[in-house]
Amino acid sequence: MSDEASYPEDLLYHPEHDWARVEGERATLGITWYAQDQLGEVVFFELPAVGSTVTKDSAYAEVESVKAVSDVIAPLSGEIVEVNEALADGPQAINEDPYGEGWLVRVRLSDSSEVEALMDARAYSSSLGG
Repeated sequence: MSDEASYPEDLLYHPEHDWARVEGERATLGITWYAQDQLGEVVFFELPAVGSTVTKDSAYAEVESVKAVSDVIAPLSGEIVEVNEALADGPQAINEDPYGEGWLVRVRLSDSSEVEALMDARAYSSSLGG
């Protein structure tokens, strides 16, 4: 991953610097390049429980960096069907590859219409003043 800010076109973005890769009734969630850059080096990610529910615009996990502890905000609502267990031992993947190995959870969407409220890459990038 380069030091250049990147916002892949195939993802949707939430104003709280979270992304969603929507595939049918499921979505993979994570934090954006901007979020990990602001956090600095991530040292711990608290894995939420599989089977728990996340609610759009609400915190569902915490990520701890050398600078601060920050809530991770859900861009969409649903039930967690998978968590990225690798982050328990290697949370630095969130910094190194926020859209790949650094994904956080996968959810089964409870309201797919919420997808329409998310931003595309261009709108998100513009919201950052980029």
